[in-house]
Amino acid sequence: MCMPKLEFSMSNRKYKIAALAGDGIGPEVVREAMKVLRATENKFDFKLEITEAPVGWAGIDERGKALPDDTLKLCRSSDSILFGSVGLPERDPTIPKEERPERAALLALRKEFGLFANLRPVKLPKELSHACPLKAERQGEGIDMLVVRELTGGMYFGQPKATETLDNGEIQAIDTMIYSTSEIERIAHVAFKSAQLRRKHLTSIDKANVLENGVLWREVVSKVSADYPEVSVEHMFVDNAAMQLLLKPTQFDVVLCENMFGDILSDEAAALAGSLGMLPSASLGATSDEKTFGFYEPAGGTAPDIAGKDLANPIAQILSTAMMLRHSFGENEAADSIDKAVVKAIAQGLRTGDIYNSEDPNARQVGTTAMGDAIAEAVVA
Repeated sequence: MCMPKLEFSMSNRKYKIAALAGDGIGPEVVREAMKVLRATENKFDFKLEITEAPVGWAGIDERGKALPDDTLKLCRSSDSILFGSVGLPERDPTIPKEERPERAALLALRKEFGLFANLRPVKLPKELSHACPLKAERQGEGIDMLVVRELTGGMYFGQPKATETLDNGEIQAIDTMIYSTSEIERIAHVAFKSAQLRRKHLTSIDKANVLENGVLWREVVSKVSADYPEVSVEHMFVDNAAMQLLLKPTQFDVVLCENMFGDILSDEAAALAGSLGMLPSASLGATSDEKTFGFYEPAGGTAPDIAGKDLANPIAQILSTAMMLRHSFGENEAADSIDKAVVKAIAQGLRTGDIYNSEDPNARQVGTTAMGDAIAEAVVA
């Protein structure tokens, strides 16, 4: 497909984006996301300054570490980060754990920018109902939920964290799960405000029957709920939530989780949408001067087995740019145009391999680039 010619814009609305493509399919899907961003730039009269930098194994190979100093400097001077994915399973074990891309780059960026709130929308388009692993009767009228995950606390960041050898020769691993009242309060407010804009129902996930953290989590969420009387609240143990996502996913609107529970349940929920390649994600920090610094990435990983083959689904990365425009820049109309363009491409039958159904006569399998072109064209149409 030929891309329409875009004219230069002299808008006063300017935004700086650090584009960190990373490893595996990251460079391919970030390329398509930037293509779509450029399509919105002219149509909606704002200017984007997008600067690319290495991260992950790309950073190690080019600069000697997963998060190079100049990459971090770029991020600090930007308004948001567009992130691909990092880590290569065959290479990660060859270096110390603390130097591996997920710890040294991904977790480090979350901590550096105080990205405490992760928003992961999960939506199953009717055209892709075949890709959902659940039977049609369990899909109901459609699956549409938002997982809100606390991102900088809990077991992933708690100290002490160590692996040690005991006197008897056994090896012992230690992880520490810590949450404070303020940490729970701030993520709860994000979740309740999100619920206000949706169907006004919030399910809070914990393990209050066995974990002290769970007891505190439930107490604080219940207290915060008093500020949002129009939002109904349900508390659910994490093991039951894992089961209910499969038995009756339509009961969920906004799902609030601590870090590890949210990591697990959001991936389970993602499977309901048919493919991780369809699911965007936003990690947000505190709002200052009406601006929210955000980190935007797809839900999936590096998928090195299909990297460089024009097979990756770029939709998750593209939808992440819509979340960027909405949450960090307040460009809601431009964000809506991307969401609608994705819907249009799916309605036209365009499918990358992960969502393709050979029995659908309206479906046409396309590659990464063709899908990105179609969505960009739909944005400017």
